[in-house]
Amino acid sequence: MKVSEKIRKLYKPIQPTIQQSDKDVTYQEIIPNKPLQEFIYCYWQLKTEKPLSNQFNYKVVADGCIDIFFELTNPKESFVMGFCKNYMEFPLQNTFNYIGIRFLPTMFPQIFNFNASEISNRFENLNEIEPETAAFIVTKINESQSLEDIGVIFNEYFQHKISNTNFTTDKRLYTAIEIILENFGVVNIKTDLNTGISSRQLQRLFKYYIGDTAKTFCKVVQFQNFLKSKPSNESLKTNKLFYDIGYYDQAHFIKDFKNFYGVTPSKAFKK
Repeated sequence: MKVSEKIRKLYKPIQPTIQQSDKDVTYQEIIPNKPLQEFIYCYWQLKTEKPLSNQFNYKVVADGCIDIFFELTNPKESFVMGFCKNYMEFPLQNTFNYIGIRFLPTMFPQIFNFNASEISNRFENLNEIEPETAAFIVTKINESQSLEDIGVIFNEYFQHKISNTNFTTDKRLYTAIEIILENFGVVNIKTDLNTGISSRQLQRLFKYYIGDTAKTFCKVVQFQNFLKSKPSNESLKTNKLFYDIGYYDQAHFIKDFKNFYGVTPSKAFKK
């Protein structure tokens, strides 16, 4: 069932890699098989290679996506994290092994027939939202499996689930999303997203399928595009990269960046 193949081509959400100093913590992503790639961006794993001396604070930046995640040693407790317009920080124990499924924008609400705005800016127990998938994780996933093994299991599960799903293929919504992604989030909401429906109706669709307004989604796309450019402190000083992603002044850019990332750009990209 084709919904919007363009989203994956236009948007590659980035989560900051683990710092080099965190050599005992690894993060890995693998892509789903071909039929699922317009729905699921990746399966991911965040784990310790050996016990750490202290607890680990893992920071998740705003990426426009919705994730299912769970601790591999305790799959009975699985969660779903909604669209976030701010960064989130998770204090983890000194050993952990987390598995996640990152859905491309709009796809979690499509697959599970769920209003994304109900979980925006927070995470909830998956069993409260999608008990069937929570039960599947409990019965089919265990800590003896590698991320590749788990990916194969999830591929089969989601292919079956998607084949039995009735998708809402509102071209007006997806045209608006594609305009935003093609322009890296730098659009005029009132004039550039005139796709044949009222602005109020479009905002209602964005809140249901994305989790927030079109304006907020644009800001997250701008932020993600900035991360994709792999900036350095030097390029921030000399190239004025904030102009390139649609900001007119540095103060406004720094404020938004800190909301999405948790620290200022100079701290985020210091060597």
